[in-house]
Amino acid sequence: MKKLFFSFMLFVLTVSSLTSLSAHAYTYGDPNEEALAEAYKAMLIELDKNPADYATAKKHFETVKEEVDMHMGPEPAKIILQNLKDKNKEQAIENMDKLLVLNIARRLENIEKNFSEYDTSKRLLAKGHATYEALSPKVESRSPELDQEIRTEFDQALKALGNPGLFGVGKQEADLDAFNASKDSILTSLQKEFNLKSLEIGHFSESATETDNGKNEWTDVSNIRNWIPLLLIVGLLIAIIVVAKRKRK
Repeated sequence: MKKLFFSFMLFVLTVSSLTSLSAHAYTYGDPNEEALAEAYKAMLIELDKNPADYATAKKHFETVKEEVDMHMGPEPAKIILQNLKDKNKEQAIENMDKLLVLNIARRLENIEKNFSEYDTSKRLLAKGHATYEALSPKVESRSPELDQEIRTEFDQALKALGNPGLFGVGKQEADLDAFNASKDSILTSLQKEFNLKSLEIGHFSESATETDNGKNEWTDVSNIRNWIPLLLIVGLLIAIIVVAKRKRK
């Protein structure tokens, strides 16, 4: 009788688990909160005060500075901290907006690299979605339609990850092409909305050495100044060879 009871309970728990899995097949789950998005929201509260509390906003940003430096390079944090130091509220917020867009791009790009790993991909998408939630009020205030479009694309991206199911129950095949289509739509919309020249790491702001034709001065062969170091090196090598030959004689 006991064996029959335990077997029945095990059956009930299994069915309950499968039902729950099916019901929540396309939920974002707990993204464990995206630290950068949380810091951003906390900073907005401080900067919205009258007068703005730049010191506290700076403390919030410093909680994520190490992560920003690690994944985005030192430039973004340097610029934002300077904005706060200069008490330039508008510029600080604008640059934080851009940083969040870059973070979404980083999360979504990393999904493609880990697409076969469902748990990892879903967690990365959840963090990207949590980051967008912080930006959403600003997008919605400008264009409710765009906000809804981006949200729909996030939902489509989640579905595109598929679902391995439990013991094959509720299994959904992943679709990389569908995911990339949603990813590109999200990032293109955000890049345009927040006026980013590029979503690549290292392009947080226009480089001081970037020219209007898109070339970097140090790689522009049409600029005679860039030949000077090469000519000096060649001249030095020639001088060393000449001196060496004279010593042999």
